[in-house]
Amino acid sequence: MKNILHLQLLQVSFLSFLFSGLLFSQLDSSKLNHYNLVADQITKKALTEKAGYNLLGELCEIGPRLSGSENSLRAISWAGDKLEKFGIDKVMFQPVMVPHWERGEAETAEIINGKYLNILSLGGSIATPENGITANVIEVKNFSELEKRKNEVKGKIIFFSRPLDESLLNTFTGYGGAVDQRFYGAVEASKYGAVAVLVRSITTKHDNVPHTGVMGYVDSLPKIPAAAIGYLDSDYLHNALIDDPNLLIKLNLNCKTLPDAKSYNVIAEITGTEYPDEIIVVGAHFDSWDVGNGAHDDGAGCVQSMEVLHLFKELGLKPRRTIRCVLFINEENGSRGGKEYGKFVETKNENHLAAIESDRGGFTPLGFDIDTDSSTLIKIKSWLPVLEKSGINWIKKGGSGVDVQYIKNTKAKLGYVPDAQRYMDVHHSANDTFDSVHPRELELGSASIAIMAYLISEEGL
Repeated sequence: MKNILHLQLLQVSFLSFLFSGLLFSQLDSSKLNHYNLVADQITKKALTEKAGYNLLGELCEIGPRLSGSENSLRAISWAGDKLEKFGIDKVMFQPVMVPHWERGEAETAEIINGKYLNILSLGGSIATPENGITANVIEVKNFSELEKRKNEVKGKIIFFSRPLDESLLNTFTGYGGAVDQRFYGAVEASKYGAVAVLVRSITTKHDNVPHTGVMGYVDSLPKIPAAAIGYLDSDYLHNALIDDPNLLIKLNLNCKTLPDAKSYNVIAEITGTEYPDEIIVVGAHFDSWDVGNGAHDDGAGCVQSMEVLHLFKELGLKPRRTIRCVLFINEENGSRGGKEYGKFVETKNENHLAAIESDRGGFTPLGFDIDTDSSTLIKIKSWLPVLEKSGINWIKKGGSGVDVQYIKNTKAKLGYVPDAQRYMDVHHSANDTFDSVHPRELELGSASIAIMAYLISEEGL
């Protein structure tokens, strides 16, 4: 038995060695040495100069950047200015009409004869009547439970209390398992005559900072107000309902939706020296929710994308293919920037070889998820020894990003993946501030994306 086990281990080791050799064989030794040198230069430049981190500090001083807001326009102007100063070949502003929702000043949820709960209106919510809504509360964990209790719902406030599943390693999977109650909760509750909804914040941090996010309505049902409630106050409300199932809450919101507003995608590029018509996008979404400063979501991705161009210029790297930075507006509540850019690419019949999106925060690099065919995936995997210079550990087939999905006929769409264990601590909340970003983690992300863009530019796909 021991001999058989030993043989199996030798076979596994041999296969691993063989696979490693196949990866290396994609690049000859002279190319590998050159790319390793460039990767070292990019990583060292990013870590020592911290240009992206400094950009993020400036961006966060402008404040949150919700689509349609004055702040978002100031940030767009700032980004164009910065990119011009880098000496980039082209800087453009692409007009986009975006939703314009404002939170308003009144956001209260008071347990009658009890405490005030910490809440945030969900993005797109309607207001309550001027004097608020006072009603009993029904707690449910999911839509199935809501349907079973539908005869109790009329005239009530529905409290969706299901938390993010913290047993899961992947926090985005946990988020995906809870976000339906935030987006569809008001629709489902309205079916049975509810007057408002409260939703437990989707977070991994057990504090009392509520997390907002977009929610939806349908025209066939009455629209009812919706708000997120802090994690600790969600626990408090759960226990209070056990003690008094008939407790009343008075909810007061005065948010509103205004006419669509004119905004812009910011586009900047370094023109390729040999294949200028083959475009590699590095991008992120420029809008953020209106609490915090949008530092991780997605200021980090934006300054990383900007820094890619800055690193190329500073190091004198002349890419064979065009490297284009796109800062997409309105990902959070409409994705109109991504859609508009996709239409532009289709109309102009542009050839996009690859698109890289960074929208998972400014944390330590792990890998890249890639949406492509198997042969292209194998080719990109062969570059892993170079990408390891910035901390990339793996490359695998997977999804890319919300905005780049609208770029049709792209050979490869890549999602930059950092460690996301703390991402849901800050996501869509007042916790998402500049001081929550570590400069080394952010800069290693910039370097990773820059190295990947450089390799695609030089090797093609």
